[in-house]
Amino acid sequence: MNTLKNKKTNKRKGGIFKKILLILLLLILVGGAIFAYKVHQNGGGLGGFLATAVGHDQNTVKSLDKIYCLLLGKSQGLTDTIMIAEYDPQAQQASLLSIPRDTFIGKNKSMALATDKINSVYRTGVDNLLKKVNELTGLNIKYYLTVDTAAFRKVVDAIGGVKFNVPIDMDYDSSKQDLHIHLKAGEQLLDGDKAEQVVRFRHNNDGTTYPYSYGGEDFGRMKTQRAFLTALAKQTLKIENLTKISKFIDIANEYIETNMDFSILKDYIPYAVEFNLENLKTQHLPGQSEQASITRAWIFTVDEEETAKIIDEFFINPEINDDVDTSTVDTSGIDKSKIKIEILNGSNSNTKMQLIKQRLEKAGYTVAKTGDATSTENTVIIDRKNTESEPVKEELKLLADTTYLYTGDETDVDFTIILGVA
Repeated sequence: MNTLKNKKTNKRKGGIFKKILLILLLLILVGGAIFAYKVHQNGGGLGGFLATAVGHDQNTVKSLDKIYCLLLGKSQGLTDTIMIAEYDPQAQQASLLSIPRDTFIGKNKSMALATDKINSVYRTGVDNLLKKVNELTGLNIKYYLTVDTAAFRKVVDAIGGVKFNVPIDMDYDSSKQDLHIHLKAGEQLLDGDKAEQVVRFRHNNDGTTYPYSYGGEDFGRMKTQRAFLTALAKQTLKIENLTKISKFIDIANEYIETNMDFSILKDYIPYAVEFNLENLKTQHLPGQSEQASITRAWIFTVDEEETAKIIDEFFINPEINDDVDTSTVDTSGIDKSKIKIEILNGSNSNTKMQLIKQRLEKAGYTVAKTGDATSTENTVIIDRKNTESEPVKEELKLLADTTYLYTGDETDVDFTIILGVA
């Protein structure tokens, strides 16, 4: 009797267990189906999976702004690799701009010293270097990422090496830097040590360097660095490397310094992993190398007008080259050449001054004069004649990247634009 009772009890328990298991399976299937549907809505693939995993939906990317970062390569307490990186998740575009380490930032070129070169600023602190780069480019970069060459080597080794076409034979030794570069030209699999050799090479022991058509000395090195970083990114952003995330995190914790908050960065990761590297623009700051007339130090002098064009094309309005989209403003029937504008530079950046001047002149306005102003945070426009034309006011605000327009004392110009840092 007890045996029969136990069998009925066990059968009932077994039935309840099966029902619970069935319900759990249904929940897993439904949850999986919902997750898969969201992955599909978020674009599918690895990017869609990651976007869904961090709680994004198909509208999240629309709220993400472009992100800018100063990339610094550090070795033995110095930084000879200085780049500006920009990523636009909405347009799926990115840019890398190299800044020559000898870029002159002093006051008197004829008396230039090593301390007048941009790479020397790193010793005084990354924040000071950020400030100088912003002044140089007219941008407002807030984030930096400093990578020690040890991290560079370890990341390359972690992914099993990087296939790369070494542009020329490289043969260089420096006991002072403990640097020995011995590589043959051609495509090959580079481990971490050889990868470091490639990106640090400038010239051979006999003084020969990259061919002129490629870019000699620092220009050649910067071009090679950008090409290698592109190859590294292409070979790192693979599904099989997801299993190595913990290793990458360990490397980052030990060798990378940054002021970027992961809570900000994580929102960009799902879209960055799907980035098509064909949409990556690379360039170096335009200008020329020259020798100081008195100290004989070699420096790189920036071409401010060309820099303004590149900054606008690469980082501000890449989809419309060196112009700003003012199609929403109707200024037809207005002779803009009769509107005189004064630009006062309170941004500490001559590049920003050139950028705004070029925009205004291209739009048809007359830039009557330029000058300096006390450093200020925000750009403002002052209406000197109490102009009644609202379209002109709206277009000027677009061209000068500001929302601030005031009425001020009358002068011999129609508008004064005071450029700010932000």
